[in-house]
Amino acid sequence: MTTPDIWQKSSFSGGGDGSNCLELASTPTTLHLRESDTPATILTTTPTALANLLAGIRTLRQLG
Repeated sequence: MTTPDIWQKSSFSGGGDGSNCLELASTPTTLHLRESDTPATILTTTPTALANLLAGIRTLRQLG
């Protein structure tokens, strides 16, 4: 797997020294997610799979 060169920090991460941030990188067909304090661990998924996961989480939050 090729590791993306450009990572974007989440706007929800706030300021500071950049630790404890969620970072995102993308290629034409995949999304890559990592935490800034453990950058070697990368979760790779597709936009569709991530959208389905987020929709499921939103549904559970509405039911709870």
